[in-house]
Amino acid sequence: MANEKIEKGGISVETAQIFPIIKKWLYSDKDIFLREIVSNACDACTKLRRLSSLGEAADVDNDFKITVTVSKEDRTITVTDNGIGMTEDELKRYICQIALSGALEFIEKYEGEGDASSGIIGHFGLGFYSAFMVSGTVDVITKSYTGAPAVKWVCTEGGEYELTEADVAERGTSVVMHIAEGEEEYLEKDKLLSILKKYCSFMPVEIYFTDGDAEEDADKKEEEKPINDVEPLWQKNASDCTPEEYREFYGKVFSDFKEPLFHIHINADYPLNFKGILYFPRITHEYESLEGEVKLYYNQVFVADNIKEVIPEYLTMLKGVLDCPELPLNVSRSYLQNNSYVSKLSSHIVKKVADKINGLYNTEREEYERIWGDLKTFVEYGCLRDRKFYDRVKGSILFKLSDGSHLTVDDYLESAKEKHENTVYYATDAVSQAQYISMLTAEGIKVVIFDKIIDTQFINVIETDRAGVKFKRVDSGLADALKGEGELLESEELKELFKKVSGNDKLTVSFENLKTDKVPAILTVSEESRRMEDMMRLYAIAGEGKDMPFAAEYSLVLNSSNSLIRRLSEDTSSEKSEKLAKQIYSLALISQRQLTAAELEEFLDHSYGILADL
Repeated sequence: MANEKIEKGGISVETAQIFPIIKKWLYSDKDIFLREIVSNACDACTKLRRLSSLGEAADVDNDFKITVTVSKEDRTITVTDNGIGMTEDELKRYICQIALSGALEFIEKYEGEGDASSGIIGHFGLGFYSAFMVSGTVDVITKSYTGAPAVKWVCTEGGEYELTEADVAERGTSVVMHIAEGEEEYLEKDKLLSILKKYCSFMPVEIYFTDGDAEEDADKKEEEKPINDVEPLWQKNASDCTPEEYREFYGKVFSDFKEPLFHIHINADYPLNFKGILYFPRITHEYESLEGEVKLYYNQVFVADNIKEVIPEYLTMLKGVLDCPELPLNVSRSYLQNNSYVSKLSSHIVKKVADKINGLYNTEREEYERIWGDLKTFVEYGCLRDRKFYDRVKGSILFKLSDGSHLTVDDYLESAKEKHENTVYYATDAVSQAQYISMLTAEGIKVVIFDKIIDTQFINVIETDRAGVKFKRVDSGLADALKGEGELLESEELKELFKKVSGNDKLTVSFENLKTDKVPAILTVSEESRRMEDMMRLYAIAGEGKDMPFAAEYSLVLNSSNSLIRRLSEDTSSEKSEKLAKQIYSLALISQRQLTAAELEEFLDHSYGILADL
């Protein structure tokens, strides 16, 4: 064993084998090639700017720019920068050796290893080769800032290259991509502009787009404007941004010209290091899509839309941008799902959202109440999905009352101590339940309006959090405050009459003295059975409850204080009494819920019949 020969070596890769793989599989989205080449150009400018600031590059102007030129006639796309450039040795080192990253080496030398704040975009050295996804041949013409002779590198899709001297006076690099057969769509100006605007709208170096086939027009050249904003709003301090700038940025980035509810400007340093602006969009109706759009950037370079792993599921209605230089440019969903940084980032965002809600409640109460109707759906959904989020914001949750005012949960329960301690009365339809609301408010009982489906699910969260607190819909039973004094009427015959006219022989009929003598009867529904009915309805909407029919249990309360009820108790067998009982029941039904088409038709026919008898 001691004399056994041991051979060591390094694995070699044949370029003829690797290039076809790069061409087909380097990125799932072929459009990304332009992002990669423009990002390299941006890095070249950033590197030279950094060297100049360190005093290692003299006489460098700061007028950095990148130009993207397309020529259908020549079948080329050219990306030119006036950045750091390369010497012949550097070109051999960084371009001729796949996956040797010049960016990473630069960061280690001048910024410190792994410094994500450097602004250098590329990290892995493969981005340049994405040019071969659409090109048959790629030329690189470059001149170093050091004044070394310019060089030209020409490489085919098979990996063979030629290196020669170039006649170039100005520093910088031009990458000329000779578009391959079948890739002609990338010679269309509109196509290239859409890619640039998607991926490069906020890169930190000005980018210009030109048509190489157009006739030269000096005046037009002077009027050219960069296609990107080199100082996006999220890179500024919140104190330096105006409300108008936030609104304009929102409209520009998301093509949504409804004013958002509010924004959150995040500028996190150690240990997370990310920036961004998040907006709460305005939802115009309950069933509008709650799908938001959060754009992920890496040092101002667009990476992806709707990265759900970064934003908690219950906050996916948010719209915004996040610039995370600690995430790789070629980020994948599997990477995000298993990355501790992403998990911490997500938790930080939740905290910031909660802080913003609490801040609005504490310092801008009037404005907060104004937008609460739009905001509460988001807040309630978040509370349903995340108990920690609920614990953070529960002090800022508002109840909108039937009179239009707002109270917190604590304030409502404090006001209810004398008449209905630990009971919250609410209505789900202020119109159809108006009679119940009127009766309660007349007795000084405040009624909360829950007019969204999610509202009635959310109350379970509060009941779980606050032991002993119960929510009751205004028609779920007879509040003690509504009951008057006096002798109760009892008539089994009258009960049977109302069961008959209701068409429900199992209807529960009872008598109570109400403080008001104007209302002959009211319908109530068990809170528990009504909640179950709502749940079954939600299951049905989701396609999961077709075989789970459930009817809530209704009860009819006849008012002993009402003269019409007392008169009916004296004669329960005549045709006239039956007609009156039917009308009373129908009116009680109308005040409790919306009638079905059949019920409405029957009610109208019956009402017309009564009028005809007068």
